[in-house]
Amino acid sequence: MLEWHTVVCVKVVPKPEEVRVDPATRRLDRQKTRCEINPPDMNAMEVALALKDRHGGRITILSMGPSFFEPHLRTVLAMGADHVCLLSDMRFAGADTLATGYTLAQAIRKLGKIDLILCGEESSDGATGQVPAGLAEWLDLPLITLVSDVIVDPQAGWVRGRRRVAGGSEVVEAACPAVMSVKTASNEPRFMDHRIKPWAFEAGQVSVWDADDLSCDPNQIGTPGSPTLVAGLRQAHLRERRREMLTGSPEDVARELLVRLRDVLPHSI
Repeated sequence: MLEWHTVVCVKVVPKPEEVRVDPATRRLDRQKTRCEINPPDMNAMEVALALKDRHGGRITILSMGPSFFEPHLRTVLAMGADHVCLLSDMRFAGADTLATGYTLAQAIRKLGKIDLILCGEESSDGATGQVPAGLAEWLDLPLITLVSDVIVDPQAGWVRGRRRVAGGSEVVEAACPAVMSVKTASNEPRFMDHRIKPWAFEAGQVSVWDADDLSCDPNQIGTPGSPTLVAGLRQAHLRERRREMLTGSPEDVARELLVRLRDVLPHSI
């Protein structure tokens, strides 16, 4: 059997407290914010590393964005992945989830033999959760969403994902190759391995591909390939919370609090 190959799609996002939007372009302004790896993608990365620990194989990190994303991706590489592919081209700019899914799918086709594609549940800056489904559609692969545990059988060529549902959990099985999205906070991502960090920052560990490398249809990438456009921006006004202090003895405050809660939650108290 050929070596098991997992691809983890990773996005570099602005830190939530520093998100800025350029009013002229109506796009995220990434130049003036600190960035980090999208937290749900770190959960997907941990799943891939755990599978590698059990079954061997290799892990490719796939990301799309400007060149200054590279140091962040090398940090993830130092966790135990084998290679990074960064899709970087101004023609990719302005991509919505449809164009992003298409571009990532083109890169996955270029990678050749793939057994499993892992994504985070959603990105912290967009929070649509559409890219995993889009990837499965572009690649015509089965999709299992919101998994918390993953089991694979490299010999038989199947993958099982367990996900929580109301009242319990369910297990979904698919033939490989397949796409899976990993539930946010479903595991504890490991730290990078300082023994391999020097290797991760060496030349040759990151491949940078542009639209020509991927043989992309120019009408399917970036702004031309994105039917979703931001029509306008406005500042949301914060509402002041209602505050009321209860006074008196502890017993009086407790009795008054009970009365107030009965009015709000009549069936619970």
